[in-house]
Amino acid sequence: MSPLTPIQRTDEQVAAPPQPLLAIDPLLLLAGIGLVLCSYVTLRGAGWGSLADRQLVYGGAGVLIALAISRFDYSRLREYRYVFYGLLIAGNIVVFGMPESHNAHRWIPLPFFQLQPSEFGKLLLIVSLAAFAVERSRRLDERRTTARIMLFALIPAMIVMKQPDLGTGLVYVAIAGAVLFFAGTGWKQLTALAAAFIVAVALVVAIAPALGFQVLGTWQKQRLTTFIDPPAVCNTETDTTCYQLDQSLIAIGSGEKTGRGIAGATQAKFHFIPEDQDDFIFAVVGETYGFAGAALVLSLYALLIWRTLTILTMSKNLFGTLIAGGILAILMFQVFVNVGMTIGIMPVTGVPLPLLSYGGSSVIVTFLAIGLLQSIHVQARMSSAGKARVLLA
Repeated sequence: MSPLTPIQRTDEQVAAPPQPLLAIDPLLLLAGIGLVLCSYVTLRGAGWGSLADRQLVYGGAGVLIALAISRFDYSRLREYRYVFYGLLIAGNIVVFGMPESHNAHRWIPLPFFQLQPSEFGKLLLIVSLAAFAVERSRRLDERRTTARIMLFALIPAMIVMKQPDLGTGLVYVAIAGAVLFFAGTGWKQLTALAAAFIVAVALVVAIAPALGFQVLGTWQKQRLTTFIDPPAVCNTETDTTCYQLDQSLIAIGSGEKTGRGIAGATQAKFHFIPEDQDDFIFAVVGETYGFAGAALVLSLYALLIWRTLTILTMSKNLFGTLIAGGILAILMFQVFVNVGMTIGIMPVTGVPLPLLSYGGSSVIVTFLAIGLLQSIHVQARMSSAGKARVLLA
């Protein structure tokens, strides 16, 4: 009898590493493209034809950028954390020297579109904080580490609030909270941060005005009081925010199950809803396409968030996990706040609905985020394939 010999694996039996473009998450990309198409249809139906065409161009450029980023290893970004943080601060300061638009200094005028540094700052902040947290991963339980990460987020947040842009400033704070949470910061420290945030809100909203210090502007006060006193109580003739919310509720309520259609959507057609092309575009969806249209949009966001969560869990390292966690915070915060304010369960803030609200900077930044997620997904699959080849070799 011949001696037994070990089973030999041929080269053909060893799995080859997947190609970057073939290893991307198709559902994540399809969710992003679907939301851009929903935005195009909604904007054109509401009479914003030129804006709809631009949104489609921004979306097409964003898809190409996302595919390009997916081919690079995101881990290399750790080396440039201080450069990214410097760009974040510098970009948000430069806008104060730019011409004022809509009573704010938020944009840098360019030939093709208005560049909003605070939007790009979201991703710059995520990468910077994620890199810093990884650098101090063995000392995340220290209060000093938590304090530094929050300070790194609060500095640009306060600059952005001065532009003024309260909504984006709150997004920066949410990003820091997400990075700390997914980095494994202890519950005691997270609870202390939550308590400090509540105290800060109380100081700004109630205590400081009572002592004669006005931290918020008049229009910001109107937004908070409208949230507390909805259109049934406040004066829609004198309070512009109250009027805006009132028109939004009328639009969404009149859409019922399947919507009033493009011809019958009078609130959207005659632009009774202020900022119906960006901040309040969900109200246009609700009136024109009803519950069915709103459910479709929210389903696409659910798909986007689900795939982000999946990629977060499969990342090959902590840096990728924290980047995905920061992006997850952006998506969940902005969707909840934007949709919530159109139906009166959240204060009115200038937080765009990702990929649905009109805006070149917002669309490009969201696809940059999708590109980073795709890079994390690709690197995770390539890393798994490499380990499999070692085991089978």
